[in-house]
Amino acid sequence: MPWPKLTLTGISKSFPGVKALNEVGLELYAGEVTALIGENGAGKSTLVKSLTGIYQPEAGEIRIDGNPVSMQTPHRAFELGIAAIHQETVLFDELSVAENIYLGHTPRTSFGLIDWRKLRSQARQVLDEMGAAHISEDTQLKELGIAKKHLVAVARAMSIDSHIVIMDEPTAALSHKEIEDLFTLIEHLKSEGKAILFISHKFDEIYRIADRYTVFRDGEMVGKGLIKDTDQKEIVQMMVGRSVDQIFPKNNIKIGAPILQVANLSHPTEFDNISFDLHQGEILGFYGLVGAGRSEIMQALFGITRASTGSVILDGKRRQFRSPADAIKAGIVYVPEERGKQGIVADLPIYQNVGLPSLHKTSRNGVLQLAEEFALAREFTERLDLRASSLSQPTGTLSGGNQQKVVVAKWLATQPRVIILDEPTKGVDIGSKAAVHAFMGDLVAQGLSVIMVSSEIPEVLGMSDRVVVMREGLIVDTKANDGTLTAEQLVMTAAGIFGAAA
Repeated sequence: MPWPKLTLTGISKSFPGVKALNEVGLELYAGEVTALIGENGAGKSTLVKSLTGIYQPEAGEIRIDGNPVSMQTPHRAFELGIAAIHQETVLFDELSVAENIYLGHTPRTSFGLIDWRKLRSQARQVLDEMGAAHISEDTQLKELGIAKKHLVAVARAMSIDSHIVIMDEPTAALSHKEIEDLFTLIEHLKSEGKAILFISHKFDEIYRIADRYTVFRDGEMVGKGLIKDTDQKEIVQMMVGRSVDQIFPKNNIKIGAPILQVANLSHPTEFDNISFDLHQGEILGFYGLVGAGRSEIMQALFGITRASTGSVILDGKRRQFRSPADAIKAGIVYVPEERGKQGIVADLPIYQNVGLPSLHKTSRNGVLQLAEEFALAREFTERLDLRASSLSQPTGTLSGGNQQKVVVAKWLATQPRVIILDEPTKGVDIGSKAAVHAFMGDLVAQGLSVIMVSSEIPEVLGMSDRVVVMREGLIVDTKANDGTLTAEQLVMTAAGIFGAAA
């Protein structure tokens, strides 16, 4: 058996309220591709950042060729021959291709100046060797498409003779032809003895290109082996094999008639032909892997972006939302995934955050009535059991779960018909997750209808009445959550695995 090029042993990393990695291990072998597989939040990105010097592990050991190493900075990781190619290329649009390839290790003259002739010739040589002769070394990066930018990122990795190449969702924005070109390049890197870590949610890609796999779940390594010895169902079981150990207080609400009907909604680049109904008192879950287009649909429903075709009918009336203000007025509100950036004003106190969308209710002749604003905030934060020292506390000082409650409270104060929750428990601790789930149950009990976008399968199965499954901008199935729906069915459908159960 070959010796690993890279070995990680007992790597741990924690953040406030969450243990992102718990004594995980990983081996990468020269001339082979190892796929790192796991749900969103499994710890994959934290591992990559630990490998590239962005994060420092609290415990564990990293060895290259059997020798212990320490990545104190990204530059040190670069010096040790580790290069990362991300879903969104971390390059500089205003620089040329050659400058991007050699940024940080440019060839110099004897006087210490940049040797521009050598820079261009070496960049040309690297591009030719990797089969990218069609890219000019003098072209500004901003003139290239996504696929060619990925090639420049690979050329940068080759320019330092990287021994270890990390590819984090490299095909997310590529066409089928571009993906095939990338796979050809990966085979070239393998032939040169590179050890490659390949992160993808797409099982067809993993089985096409990978030699080995490692599965993470909830920050722990739960399985590894050779791809040829393992079928897809086994890997799916490793990904989602945890028991649903949280309480999901979903009330037994009678589902009523449709109140929201979306038909043939399309966007030129994000999603196509989206049709679904939302019923009175229903929690409709949306599940899909990274890049499925779920959040983009919700932003279109809320008027943040404009769909190119399709119709939205709310309470029997055809609606057209040109802005979020139109959606709010009609009765649709949106709790965004990035609550810290899009959901709250961190420096403002709680009561002002809650009152922002309802200023027309708390003002008289254009003058804000402080007592009414406080009363409004108190009513809705008490309904959600907000934990804070006072309503004057800056919202940014609250825990993640309580910040989420402030966002929901401000939208409940507008008395909506439909509330969209995009990743409602992202980044919150276990206790706060249970509280968020509790008030979701209360929302439908009070007559609201909820659309819940979530990447957490226990949450989807525990809270949804029906589940819309998406893949690559399309709805591929809508499943009734009647107690027979399984995590394996959801993942296999979302990943496009042949033979997924209906």
